[in-house]
Amino acid sequence: MVTEHKVDWLVAGSGAAGMTGAVVANQLGGSVLVVEKEPVFGGTTAKSGGVAWIPGNHRQPEMGIHDSIEEGYSYLKGLIGDSVDQSRLKAYARRAPEMLRFMMQYSQVDYTPLSSYMDYYESVPGYKPGGRSMDPKPINIRRLGTQAKHLYRADIGGGRILPFNMSVREVVKLQKMDSESYFQGIRLLLRYWLDIPARLRGQEDDRLTLGPGLAARLRRSLMDRNIPLWLDSPMTKLIVEDGQVCGAWVSRAGKSVRVTVHNGVLLATGGFAQNAKLRNQHQGPPIGTDWTAAAPGATGDGIVMGQQVGADLAFMDCAWWSPTYTTPNGETLALIAGKSHPGSIMVNKLGKRFTNEAQPYEDLVKDQYASEARGEGAIPCYLVFDATFRRKYVVGHFKPARMEDDSKIPQANFDSGLFTLAPTLEELAEKLNIDGAQLQRTVETFNHHAIKGEDPQFNRGKTKHDRHYADPKVIPNPSLAPLDTGPFYALRCDPGDLDTKGGLQCDEHARVIDTRGGVIPGLYAAGNTSAAVMGNTYPGAGSTIGSAMTFAYIAAQHAFDH
Repeated sequence: MVTEHKVDWLVAGSGAAGMTGAVVANQLGGSVLVVEKEPVFGGTTAKSGGVAWIPGNHRQPEMGIHDSIEEGYSYLKGLIGDSVDQSRLKAYARRAPEMLRFMMQYSQVDYTPLSSYMDYYESVPGYKPGGRSMDPKPINIRRLGTQAKHLYRADIGGGRILPFNMSVREVVKLQKMDSESYFQGIRLLLRYWLDIPARLRGQEDDRLTLGPGLAARLRRSLMDRNIPLWLDSPMTKLIVEDGQVCGAWVSRAGKSVRVTVHNGVLLATGGFAQNAKLRNQHQGPPIGTDWTAAAPGATGDGIVMGQQVGADLAFMDCAWWSPTYTTPNGETLALIAGKSHPGSIMVNKLGKRFTNEAQPYEDLVKDQYASEARGEGAIPCYLVFDATFRRKYVVGHFKPARMEDDSKIPQANFDSGLFTLAPTLEELAEKLNIDGAQLQRTVETFNHHAIKGEDPQFNRGKTKHDRHYADPKVIPNPSLAPLDTGPFYALRCDPGDLDTKGGLQCDEHARVIDTRGGVIPGLYAAGNTSAAVMGNTYPGAGSTIGSAMTFAYIAAQHAFDH
């Protein structure tokens, strides 16, 4: 049975891009429908840190940070070069702060600059040491009412280090491990336990932060505006008449719904990280879906539908790379911070280091693939650390030994090979089936230089980024310390990603471009459905969400202004 539905603006996908595009279109006077194929909303956004990278944003002056559109563009241009059309780079630099101001005025979205969270490449002109990466404000899930049960509640970190959720700012404070950190932890714990209704019901922390908090704020914004969100309702095919996209077919409750639009369709269904066929077609081996931290729904649906109407593609061989590891229950988690702490190295099967472990996660994975291509057996690789590291630092979702000793770690982590423990480096190497003599030489060389705060092989700890997730109490280099105290440990790491970044080629207005270089009228794309404006780079924390929200904003503005 076919039913008809008419709106001005149809959005496919309920992540940061989709819900932002819906809010903007509604504020501009349009009737809007959001459709989502999953039974939950939030997508990969709800699995992320929720940070948005916004150069020249209006909140920087509050923290004494001076930035500009020109400096933002200079940084993007210097990093990305000509691999992305300059009109798109200029649009991002100019419209991202505009988007943020709009969303903070007309929606529940609220962001605060992270004053010490630097751009990733300090040698590039236009770089800023802080203020462009922004932390989403927490929200209580009870503000969603009955819709709370439909939020995608992936456990960021795979088993909480602490029982309460934390914002990026709070995590950074706790990592300092000083008196201020202690009192911060006490305040957060008290707030958690004093939420008596939630504790009596045995619920998770109702205070949402990071990506779940952003997704909840966007969903609340849709609710405030009575914008319908159809869950379990995949868009299946675009409708084209007289060369223009005029709607789409949506499957809902066993019915085919023909949704026609007046202003356009926004594809924001995420990337294709969970689509093994597309990954093997476009990305270099070894690749698959086992190592991605993207949401299950990131199967490239919007990309496929765009191709069906003639869209061009770009950057399909690229992803938002990050080391990941997979828990015994099959959950894949990104390893962002633990790799930078002093007293650790990453090695391949030869027992050799192959990278600066503390560098941006995108570059580390590229080095891992390069090591594998040289025949060094870097997939998987191993983060190796000693007892001092284990006692002091969080790594992945594993608490430090001073909070949870080895006997408390579930045996499945050892049986699966995820976590390995041995009294000596030689025995650790034997368990890992790597070259033990070479591992010993690698550690001896590393230790000799680490004591002096040096890493002549990879220059670890020289940049502000390298030191950000390190231990400031370790001198002279907060990211370097010897591995000299047994027992020794290893965490198995894969070359994963947060999602793919290849997709539909778009212009500066987020209009989808066809294979002949022309615009496909009525069709827009944003987020990981579109070819990344960042190209094959990662300018700073929040580049994914910042660009997703910005080009969704641009798309809606263009659709309702023309």
